Amino acid sequence: MTNAATAPLSRAAYLRSVAAAMGGGIIKAFNANKTSWVGLGGFLIVVLLAVLAPVIAPYDPLDQNILFRLKPPSAEHWLGTDFYGRDTLSRILWGARISLTIGLLAIGSAMVIGTLIGMVAGYFGGRTDIIVMQVMDVLLAFPSLILGLIVVAMMGPSVANLVIAIALTAVPPFARIARAPTIAVKNREFIEAGRALGYSDLRLMFGHILPNIAPEILVMGSLWLATAIRVEASLAFIGLGVSPPTATWGGMIREGFENILDSFWLALFPSLAILIVVFALNLLGDGLRDAIDPRLRGEE
Repeated sequence: MTNAATAPLSRAAYLRSVAAAMGGGIIKAFNANKTSWVGLGGFLIVVLLAVLAPVIAPYDPLDQNILFRLKPPSAEHWLGTDFYGRDTLSRILWGARISLTIGLLAIGSAMVIGTLIGMVAGYFGGRTDIIVMQVMDVLLAFPSLILGLIVVAMMGPSVANLVIAIALTAVPPFARIARAPTIAVKNREFIEAGRALGYSDLRLMFGHILPNIAPEILVMGSLWLATAIRVEASLAFIGLGVSPPTATWGGMIREGFENILDSFWLALFPSLAILIVVFALNLLGDGLRDAIDPRLRGEE
């Protein structure tokens, strides 16, 4: 009875100690690489602005006023107006919601599916590994933008289809990044001990292997989130994004290029928004990478 009562507590204490150690390692790595805090702060600010867009946006992003079209930045319209007289700042704030939503959903889905595929291939090996990874190699042969373009062109431009298209391009890299450490971890002593105790394959994969490879997956996720935002903007730029008049960064850049000589700010400001987010995510990814690699932290 005592063992039954104390076992859950000891397991919970173990999980808390592991989480505390990981958290301390991440903070230590971030402190060693100060730019990581800049990346984290920049990304959180963009997320906060996107969440608060309905509150802080000075105008409705769909409101048109032809009398104020193509106005340069001013006290009334901080980032100017577009061809239809819509406020550029408001559209950038609302466009952040679209870009972040599509990026997070796509990469979250790809992370789950790709990690599962990579773990299955690496754990069982043999013919399963060969067949699965050959399929992943076929998908990897297509550049992200080209594969996304094919999928969206076939299914039609919408938020759901963009998520599917971008997720499909990101699944193979996550499968690759999950497979290699799974192969390394599955032959370690604690996995052999679990097999000797009669643990099922599912328990070994999700209870013991997954926690060991999760940090590498998270680093990959932060870097691919930046790629997803770029791909979404690129598809919107060529007319395969969310349909107008919904505000998207790529769509705004496309509209701005039609008036680039007279109103350069229409393409400049949404481009800067994409640059800031992608730069922040890359800095964040560098910090997470340092946190999980002892050699980069100077540890022996």
